[in-house]
Amino acid sequence: MSGRELDLDAILAGADEPLPEGHRSGLLALVGRPNVGKSTLLNQMVGEKVAIVTQVPGTTRNAIRGVVTRSDAQLVFLDTPGLAKPRTLLTRRLNELVRDTWAGVDAVCFLVDVADGIGRGDEFLAAELAGIRTPVVAVANKVDRVRDKASLLPRLARLEGLLGEGRSFADIVPVSAETGENVPALLDVLVSHLPEGPRLFGSGHVSDQPEAQLAAEILREKLIRDLQHELPHSVAVTVDEIRPSEEREDLLEVDAVIHVERDSQKGIVIGRKGANLKAAATAARQELEVLLGAKVFLTTHVTVAKEWQRDAKQLGRLGY
Repeated sequence: MSGRELDLDAILAGADEPLPEGHRSGLLALVGRPNVGKSTLLNQMVGEKVAIVTQVPGTTRNAIRGVVTRSDAQLVFLDTPGLAKPRTLLTRRLNELVRDTWAGVDAVCFLVDVADGIGRGDEFLAAELAGIRTPVVAVANKVDRVRDKASLLPRLARLEGLLGEGRSFADIVPVSAETGENVPALLDVLVSHLPEGPRLFGSGHVSDQPEAQLAAEILREKLIRDLQHELPHSVAVTVDEIRPSEEREDLLEVDAVIHVERDSQKGIVIGRKGANLKAAATAARQELEVLLGAKVFLTTHVTVAKEWQRDAKQLGRLGY
């Protein structure tokens, strides 16, 4: 889905709720080079985990929708993958997903890592964003990691000029997605750039990501966390469904398939005597039990999908 092509049931769920005069709503894209904190900021704004977070660049592969509902507004966020050099078919498709998302939103949050400094990747993205008419709010993230606070103003000044002559950011807001510093102020700024309108989701929604997709992403997060030096981008995880157990009323059954590109990677995922896979699956199960509010029986199977990142048919089967 892009633009305002939202789920009809979700729209109807929010349509009957009484709203104050001047209520605002809209779609916002989180944009930034890999590992600047987009998923962390999304989780911080929503108030719970709707996107996986790792230290590995390029972790996000889906445009995950997170919903923030306030009395005066509803903000619907898309956490897009970071644009990257199109070395594989997967990367080209993810880049297309990012650009399609920009075209259908009401505002864009452009994140940079001010602690790491503004680099060529930020300049590249800013040049891309300079060509769109959508309001772009620059978010200077990770201010908590800037040790020399006197250096923050020059970094913000450089950020201010990134769009080039004749174009400026709608606002520039420094935040820490990790600690939550200034995130409420950022939400206020974003609301000011949204049009007046009804809620797009019922007030109880925090994400429209299917539970099966969330389960797959959480298991992938745990695998990447433990194996990031061996094969961070060669792992895909699929879960077809989450079903109630026929034997226990309080138990949900989750069958996950882990896809790697080569036989050697299968051995890495499983680990000696199954230790790597067991550790990742246990961590994923524990987190899923909290998110789903029930006991979870998680089974895992590792399979080889040769060169899946470069194979159009396999990418389609894996949901890309």
